[in-house]
Amino acid sequence: MVAEDFINAKHHAWERLTQLTSRAQSNIIAMNATELQELGRLYRQATSDLAQARRDFPGHPLTIYLNDLVAKGHSSIYRERNSPITGIKNYFLYQLPQAFRELLPFTGIAFLAFFLPAVVAWVISYQDPARGIALAPEFQPAIDNMQDDIEWWRDLNDNNAEGAVMILSNNIFVSFQAFVGGLTLGLLTLYALYYNGLMLGILAGSAQNIGFADNLWGFIAAHGPVELSIIFLAGGAGLQLAWAILRPGMVSRRAALAIAAQRAFKVSGAIVMFLILAGLIEGFISPQYLPLWFKIAVGIISAGSMYAYLLLAGRNVQQPESAEASALKLETPAH
Repeated sequence: MVAEDFINAKHHAWERLTQLTSRAQSNIIAMNATELQELGRLYRQATSDLAQARRDFPGHPLTIYLNDLVAKGHSSIYRERNSPITGIKNYFLYQLPQAFRELLPFTGIAFLAFFLPAVVAWVISYQDPARGIALAPEFQPAIDNMQDDIEWWRDLNDNNAEGAVMILSNNIFVSFQAFVGGLTLGLLTLYALYYNGLMLGILAGSAQNIGFADNLWGFIAAHGPVELSIIFLAGGAGLQLAWAILRPGMVSRRAALAIAAQRAFKVSGAIVMFLILAGLIEGFISPQYLPLWFKIAVGIISAGSMYAYLLLAGRNVQQPESAEASALKLETPAH
């Protein structure tokens, strides 16, 4: 059976379960015995459908939709088991890193959309900074500072806290642009990635030509790995939204976008959390007169810890009291 046939055969039951789940969440006491029995029957059937979808259609948006449907049904029926603390714990230990891993293909595309313009701009600017500036004249003041051997980022040391807030605001804007840009069919997302890649390539290539590279990388080394990684992640989330609009697959475009949005918003916690980390590093460590090896170590440790968490957390570990784990137990018929 292909996914389309499976959806056509089951979607009426799923829609009915959605209706009953919404009623149960608002006022389960008002539901009559027949509706409660129907809720239980459809919930058990949905857990079976989820198991089949995970087996036959892994990675398909349908699996995410059914997982969410079962989770909502579980929370309605077994509401007392879930406390806010448990929900927060499960989000950071399981849901967020799992959503990150699901987005990896799109994050990889976002990386390429940033990296390729950066490489081209670096080569052009290294050969002739004037040609690099022709690509984006707004970076002329930064190149002038390099030629005058001015490390403009040292001004952050005058007020590190204020500088960190300013940097964080800028990073949030860039990430938000890449994230929400998915709703423009990915055009704004791709532009944000292209422009920031172009900026880095022009500055780095010109710095290499001028003899300013050690200064520039000495500033970027500490915060750059985390900051750029989060921009790629935000871009990947945006591209996933665009893909859901352009290629919804076997479900409606609205349903595909809703599924993609659920996954994208799950990683928003990582985007905010690590943007704050990058802003603090850039505001308080990057502009300091510290050894290059120390700043490189900060960059490696911070980015390494981030990727270790996002790639390994919740892997091969059963999520306690998860909707899937509890629901699938009901799948086995009584003897």
